[in-house]
Amino acid sequence: MTPVPESAPAGSQALREGDDIKALAKGGRTSFFGFVLRLAARIPFLFIAGRIYGAEALGRFAYAVIIVEFVATLATLGLKRGLAEQLSGTDRPHVHVVWDALLVGAIASAAAAVILGMFPQIMFPNSGINGLEWLLPLTIFALVWSDIALAALAYRLDIGATVRARSIIEPWTISIAAFALSFYSLRDGLIISYVISMGAALVASVWPLMKSFGWPRGWRPHPAALFHLTRRNVPLAAADAIEWGSRRLDIAILGLFFSPAIVGIYYVAQQVASLPQKLKTSFDPILGPVITRNLEAGNRVAVARQVRQVGFWIIAAQAAVGLALGIPGEGVMGLVGPNFVAGTAALAFLLVAEVVAATAAVSEAALIYVARHLNLWISLAMIGIQIILSFTFVLILRDEFGLPPIWQAAGPAIALATALGIASIMKARLLSRLLGAPVSGWRWPLIWAAAAAAAIGYFATKLPEWAELSLGIPAILLVFGLVVWRFGFTSEDRMLFRFREG
Repeated sequence: MTPVPESAPAGSQALREGDDIKALAKGGRTSFFGFVLRLAARIPFLFIAGRIYGAEALGRFAYAVIIVEFVATLATLGLKRGLAEQLSGTDRPHVHVVWDALLVGAIASAAAAVILGMFPQIMFPNSGINGLEWLLPLTIFALVWSDIALAALAYRLDIGATVRARSIIEPWTISIAAFALSFYSLRDGLIISYVISMGAALVASVWPLMKSFGWPRGWRPHPAALFHLTRRNVPLAAADAIEWGSRRLDIAILGLFFSPAIVGIYYVAQQVASLPQKLKTSFDPILGPVITRNLEAGNRVAVARQVRQVGFWIIAAQAAVGLALGIPGEGVMGLVGPNFVAGTAALAFLLVAEVVAATAAVSEAALIYVARHLNLWISLAMIGIQIILSFTFVLILRDEFGLPPIWQAAGPAIALATALGIASIMKARLLSRLLGAPVSGWRWPLIWAAAAAAAIGYFATKLPEWAELSLGIPAILLVFGLVVWRFGFTSEDRMLFRFREG
């Protein structure tokens, strides 16, 4: 086993048997708290953007941000998840490795920002460029450095920094700024508020990084090492881009077929549906370091156990949140504005997609370390299937069924759910074969919990809308949780809710 560098903190030592699940549970509790905070902050932003700015301005903003964030994902070069592997297998001071990663990210960000600055039409294909759109490419630096900094902190099991930056500072900053800037410009307000929020998230990420790792005294760039780091992370960067792109490709396709107003309605549905997906990503910062340490120790059975455990937690949580948001879907979408109720069908399919994607997402957390090239090929195949099915479903709904445009817009959501389901089966089987142990987190009590929650949700839809949302959503979550707790949880699962370590 590779010795842990002297500069590594105590938290980076190899985890003892049984401590891995405790670490995952502790990180999961912190991250779930962050998810709740992010949910509380995201809803005001959608309300402000939908009610004050309108569907057309929101759709234009959404398309541009998707392009920027996709380019930033590429510029991160896989270091968001690959940095843990770099830190766990080096004898160099960890602060030097982190600054190597920051330098590589800065170079890639500069190249990406220049390209978008020269060709802003990439961000705004279906609308004119007449304001402060040139600010958006600058946020690539903030996105990349923030991701790398938080990944480094997560290696030292500091999940609180991610919660503060991503679940408090970033979403609340964009919500407050969007409201304040609506008095300045309904054209540029959303763009400026996004830039401000990314800058605030960068400060909230780099400040704890400097406190934890210190200044890189004695560090000098090593061109050969940087080139090796970049080349090694290409498959991982591609996998990150594909995973991220699979959740945003539908918006890009819609922008080719429909007006910004329809894109805006779909964007709201996507933002609501992506809330359960944040539960999965909230485990990434802690799952990566735990997996890499067990792989360094050659304990592949432990890795399978971790994937299986976290997979169940995520499937259960995503199913619960999906039912709670999907059954009263019209009321949820109506909160943003009456025009957005038309996106309820897309919301339903997007929520289904998040549930079926859970197994693929958690399996990939290990595949990127044990079979990164095979994982990449499966992800590429999934993207290909998604693209083909998206165009096919839109054309069928338009030409064969003659449905209105807003119903046609559900086509990419159906395609996403189908492609993610196929990817989940393929990735879980591959990982199980490589680790020599089952990795699926599926348990039958999830069906019983979903049935009970759906029955409660059906009665909730008969109530007035205010009661449907204020009483129905908590009731659905409560009933689902009680059934899973009673019939699906083991002693290890209950560790997730054990706030006293003993």
